[in-house]
Amino acid sequence: MNSEIKKLEELFLQHGCSDYRWIDPGEIVVARWVRMKCQFGCDEYGQTATCPPNAPSIPECEAFFRDYRLAAVFHFSKDVDKPEDRHAWTKGLNLKLLELERKVFISGYRKAFLLFLDSCELCDNCTGVKATCKQPFLSRPTPEGMGVDVFATVRPLGFPIEVLSDYKQTMNRYAFLMID
Repeated sequence: MNSEIKKLEELFLQHGCSDYRWIDPGEIVVARWVRMKCQFGCDEYGQTATCPPNAPSIPECEAFFRDYRLAAVFHFSKDVDKPEDRHAWTKGLNLKLLELERKVFISGYRKAFLLFLDSCELCDNCTGVKATCKQPFLSRPTPEGMGVDVFATVRPLGFPIEVLSDYKQTMNRYAFLMID
């Protein structure tokens, strides 16, 4: 396992992902309240092909994480002036992470699957419907879309995460790479 981890970590570094932690997927906290926050607190609910309600049910999400034996949590931080400024930044990171997912996959991890650090945003105009997604091979859900309580999952790993009161504070975002 150590040589396996070392090879994966080399791939991470080659793709500019140096701030990460390993986690047992069984320690990823999935909670129904996260989906409620999506449904009743996010303006992207129902607007993208990968966000709820276009995401698996909470029980399906819980089962999904049990299908894996290893996960990497990647941390990224950024200061933005306006909320919408984050989308260009996270789109670039998501594309970079998709390339990492691909490299992990072709390295022999057939179940490699990425959870984006922010909503998909790959297309300028999302159809909002999974069946008509323009990028079905590239689109991925967020951890929150999969019901992950990111706060409860990343804090025990020593990562910084707080509720922000304004956009002058540093934003911390997290992507998950599921590996098996």
